[in-house]
Amino acid sequence: MTLDAERELIATACRVLAHRGLAPGYLGHVSLRVDDATCLVRCRGPEERGLAFTEPGDVRLVTLDGEFADGPAGGWAVPAELPLHTEVLRARPDVAAVVHAHPPSTVAADLAGLAVRPIVGAFDIPGAHLAAGGVPVHPRAVLIRTRALAAEMVASLGDRPVVLLRGHGLTATGSSVPEAVLRARSVDTLAAMALAVAQAGGTPRDLPPEDLAELPDLGAGFTHDTAWRHEVASLPM
Repeated sequence: MTLDAERELIATACRVLAHRGLAPGYLGHVSLRVDDATCLVRCRGPEERGLAFTEPGDVRLVTLDGEFADGPAGGWAVPAELPLHTEVLRARPDVAAVVHAHPPSTVAADLAGLAVRPIVGAFDIPGAHLAAGGVPVHPRAVLIRTRALAAEMVASLGDRPVVLLRGHGLTATGSSVPEAVLRARSVDTLAAMALAVAQAGGTPRDLPPEDLAELPDLGAGFTHDTAWRHEVASLPM
C-alpha cells in the first residue's frame, strides 16, 4: 500500500497553505485518515525547508500513537503536535482530514476580539454558512503536544468544522483534504475581512437573516472541486 496519490495530495495541500499565507514558514501540518489505526501526515526530515516546499516523500504513514508504520524513521520526525491530529481523528469519525495552520490575520483578529462571523455574503458563500454555524475559540495558546492538551482542544472544537487556537492558529477538519484546506482558507478570509473593517474604523456586522437564507448551495462540484483546482493551479510553477 504505497498511498502515492494521497501523499501527493497532502504535499499539494501544504504548498497551498503556504502560498495563501496560512502556514508561511515551516510550522503547520496536514493529515489524512487511512484507517482506524493509522494516518498520513506531513513530517519533518533532515532537510526541512518549510511547507511551501513539501514533497510527497515528506508525508509518512504513522499510527495514531505516533509510530512510523511505513518503515524506519530514517531521520524523520512526526510533528510535535501530532496529538492535535490524532485526537480529532479518534473523537470524530466524520472527519477524514485535519489541517493545522498559523494564519497571522486569524490570530490577530481573534486577539483583537473580532469573532469569525458571517459578515459577507456572495463574496464567500461557503464561508458565510460556516461562520453562521459558529467558529469556536480554544483559549489556550500552548503547543498541543500531548493527548491531554489535544483533548482540551477537541472539546473546544465540539462538532464544528474549525476551531481557532488563541495566540496560535487554527485547526480545520473535513471529509477530504481539499475540504479541510478550503475551510481554513474561508475562515482566514473572514478573519482578515473583519480585521480590515475594524482597522478602517468600521464595525463588522452579521448579514441579516434574510440575506443569509438567500445564499444558495452552489454544489460540491463548484465550491469544492472547482475551488480546489483553482488553488492548485494558482501555485507557483
